Amino acid sequence: MQRIWEDHRLSIIIGALVLIGLLMSVYIVPEEEQAVVIRTGEPIGTVNTPGGDTGAGIYLRMPFVDRVVRIEKRLLDLEMSDEEVLSNDQQRLLVNAYARFRITDPVRMVERAGSTDGVRNALEPILNSVLRQELGRRTFQAMLTAERGSALENVRINLDRQARQYGAEVVGVQITRTDLPDAPLQSAFTRMESDRQREARTIRAQGSRDARIIRANADADAARIYADSFGKDANFYDFYRAMQSYDATFAAENSSAESSIILSPDNEYLQQFRGRR
Repeated sequence: MQRIWEDHRLSIIIGALVLIGLLMSVYIVPEEEQAVVIRTGEPIGTVNTPGGDTGAGIYLRMPFVDRVVRIEKRLLDLEMSDEEVLSNDQQRLLVNAYARFRITDPVRMVERAGSTDGVRNALEPILNSVLRQELGRRTFQAMLTAERGSALENVRINLDRQARQYGAEVVGVQITRTDLPDAPLQSAFTRMESDRQREARTIRAQGSRDARIIRANADADAARIYADSFGKDANFYDFYRAMQSYDATFAAENSSAESSIILSPDNEYLQQFRGRR
């Protein structure tokens, strides 16, 4: 009886070890991942890679010998925080950009970078450098036009060329924000305000000059018309000038209640009232 129990316990132990070994040998690769099998530090196989012979599913490995490195198969982001870039027109731009990439050669990625985070760490300074070089060839105004698309495509091509050595492919580069830094931005606003004020002063000066010219021409035309009219009848001119004098004199005197003026009816000044010429 004791021997039967010992044999039964041994069977249980052996079964448990086999189950543990089997669990350690089996690994699952989902559709959104790819895997590289590493044995003694060297890649010996891949699973579910782009263009590979195997797809997602359940696979076996040698326990304690093989190591499986799982790699994201979907698109990955590479973000660049706010960086100051000097444009071609000497504007300091505050640029925020990101790139999207995917791993196309997982074996090379494992050998060169070790992981996707290693790829990000390798590509981040390259993205920064390529973006600086490309934007440095263009003005700030150009980055607000369709030329921005061609600039970003050049950045993508140059970044992709560098990413290939890490087993990655860059599929796109985008700029989320392109601004002037706070201090230069305020300086630009101040300069724009000064330009508008200077333009307004120029317009007012030109308007004042044009008004003086128009007024002078009008006065000259009026004087010419008066001269032509009065030259045809000298008596009418004397009468008109006398009426202007009376209006100016008597109106000024009538404006004060206490003012009065006494003139003799024979006074020469009043000859137009008497009908004399």
